Amino acid sequence: MEVIKVLHMNGGVGETSYANNSSVQLEMISMTRPILEEAITGLYLSILPWPSTLAIADLGCSSGSTAFFAVSEVIRAVENLSGKMGHNEPPEYQCYLNDLPGNDFNALFRALPKMQEEARCFFTGVPGSFYGRLFPCKSLHFVHSSLALNWLSQVPRMIECNKGNIYMASSSPKSVMDAYYQQFQNNFSVFLKCRAMELVPGGCMVLTFLGRRSEDRSSSECCSIWELLAMALNEMVSEGLIEKEKMDAFNIPQYSPSPSEVKAEVFKEGSFFINHLEVSSEVNWSGNNKKLNGHRSSSNGKDGEGYHVARCIRSGTEPILISHFGEAIMEDVFHRYGMLIEDRMAKEKTVFVAVTVSLTRRPA
Repeated sequence: MEVIKVLHMNGGVGETSYANNSSVQLEMISMTRPILEEAITGLYLSILPWPSTLAIADLGCSSGSTAFFAVSEVIRAVENLSGKMGHNEPPEYQCYLNDLPGNDFNALFRALPKMQEEARCFFTGVPGSFYGRLFPCKSLHFVHSSLALNWLSQVPRMIECNKGNIYMASSSPKSVMDAYYQQFQNNFSVFLKCRAMELVPGGCMVLTFLGRRSEDRSSSECCSIWELLAMALNEMVSEGLIEKEKMDAFNIPQYSPSPSEVKAEVFKEGSFFINHLEVSSEVNWSGNNKKLNGHRSSSNGKDGEGYHVARCIRSGTEPILISHFGEAIMEDVFHRYGMLIEDRMAKEKTVFVAVTVSLTRRPA
């Protein structure tokens, strides 16, 4: 699997599109607002005098409302700070929206005119992998990325089969766990090196990962959602609908780090100060924190919360699954997946854990 060719969120505005299934992402960006505001204040103090044009990059922007929500949160924080500091003329904004070439940039561009009217914003789409250079040296002031750095540049190279699993699990061989971690280390190190060249000294990044509190890489905090998808696929293997060899050859190119793993890579690379690092939020699988897991009524219909969660995961993984298993089985896979999620959510607390780090580029 060439991840760069097949990894993208579902485009358009249909029922399984990312645009209509990104409530978890919006919730997590909202909950990291205090860290973002703190980073903007730090940026202001680091790069005085305040530039007339602020260059902002959102990496892994996708095509839904989250792309503009993240950028608008950064701009709002800058405008508020400019007002507090007595600046009559806030800066103009050069906003770079980055994602892999398969992203639905057309949907993104169609929404631009409204956003440009709201502030002095100038937008540029930047297709390409953030595990490589994207911008000229010292051209950026602020980098934001939310729930994109979990995606790896490739499926980890494994010396043993991850039999019956599609991600790290308690039954995975240790070599599989190690392969996933090594791929994360390699990717995040390259990411930091590239951004260190592209940010001005004193420039800032706020990065949010889908992560875990535990140091156990097979913790249910990050693995349950994939365990249930593996269960749905294994059901279809047992019914002869999917070849066993094809199932055993499939692994999701994702990694959910702990805070200590993020910290270790930042220290090792050496170009950034850590301003803030924490488990910044826990968001229900449904993306609605007003509903308490384990205390909800179950529904077997397509309006049930389990099916809503399945659509959210589908919006981000379907292209990869189609590239390996084919399109014909997708409705069946995600129907089964929705039922399994519905059952799990009715029995226990199910949350996504966000790990957020705020970084400042060291002086050159």
